Amino acid sequence: MKKYNRIFTIVIDSFGAGAMPDAAEYGDAGTDTMGHISESVDEFHIPNLQKLGIANLHPLKQVAPVERPMGYYSFLKEASTGKDTMTGHWEMMGLHITKPFKTFTETGFPKELIDELEKRTGHKVIGNKSASGTEILDELAEEEIATGHMIVYTSADSVLQICGNEETFGLDELYRCCEIARDITMKDEWKVGRVIARPYVGKKKGEFKRTSNRHDYALKPYGRTALNALKDAGYDVISVGKIFDIFDGEGLTESNKSKSSVHGMEQTIEISKRDFKGLCFVNLVDFDALWGHRRNVKGYAEELEKFDVKLGELLGELKEDDLLIITADHGNDPTHTGTDHTREMVPFFAYSPSMEGYGKLQDSDTFAVIGATIADNFDVKMPEGTIGASILDELK
Repeated sequence: MKKYNRIFTIVIDSFGAGAMPDAAEYGDAGTDTMGHISESVDEFHIPNLQKLGIANLHPLKQVAPVERPMGYYSFLKEASTGKDTMTGHWEMMGLHITKPFKTFTETGFPKELIDELEKRTGHKVIGNKSASGTEILDELAEEEIATGHMIVYTSADSVLQICGNEETFGLDELYRCCEIARDITMKDEWKVGRVIARPYVGKKKGEFKRTSNRHDYALKPYGRTALNALKDAGYDVISVGKIFDIFDGEGLTESNKSKSSVHGMEQTIEISKRDFKGLCFVNLVDFDALWGHRRNVKGYAEELEKFDVKLGELLGELKEDDLLIITADHGNDPTHTGTDHTREMVPFFAYSPSMEGYGKLQDSDTFAVIGATIADNFDVKMPEGTIGASILDELK
């Protein structure tokens, strides 16, 4: 008899819970996304996270611990090297990443890479720096339209992004150039997690808008994960948000793109009203993309409050044989210097309406307890070479 029929795993992208022991090696000593957000804002209303035990796990200025939390909670430490989205998610599902993905945040891409990209695409590259996608369009899109040059930029993540105006550059040409960039960046010395086509429309500064024809060219996970095991065993593996891009579709039976983190939660609530058996795996990226990288503490706090409202709705839909897991993939302390992710532990919350027990679990030395626990629940063997041990028996 399976313990849970459906498992909902929600990743609050970048919601770190305090510096990892090795954070100083990453320039992240003293970082604490969760704690510093609480310290920096006057009001912080997260009653549903409070009920799950967030303030029991981590002291928060405005939020009191509760006498009887709804479920279990602990800290998870990252076993892999790095602090990016793909590493965090891949580890959750069992992969141990020992070689971090390359980032080019501080320097832009090396001359040799750009030279090869220009030669093979036939376009001169402009930009080549870390930038916000909307800001770089205001800065360079008029030049691209006038000259046929190609805007290339990166971010704090391991990504190479190419912008193309749908009318003047053309979608097919943009996709062709991105496929070339993906091929070039398969080399070990330049290996980035994703190449992203960023099409836009508009003719002049202030009018440019990115379109929904974005396309991601991701690396496939280096090995089989819990997702592959679940799918192969005939279970539903439903993704919401960026999960499809992060795993390049591997191990998924259904994918749902989200317009925002609130939309992602709305999609999850709708999925919870359906009859399925297996995993619903959700990534809520706005916390990271809109607030963490932009060092906007107030925006991050307000996004958490919006999430908490939707969390309350989801909790109301859960059945006795459902399990909800809430976690994060890394930190992105909006009070820290720079714009990069931060090397932090992440929170782990587990709740089911059928649970009788509650409280603090032993902290784990890997995010992979999540994938191992999910696989164990469905009597599925984790793929060879994966890490992580199940804590299913502790969720009583």
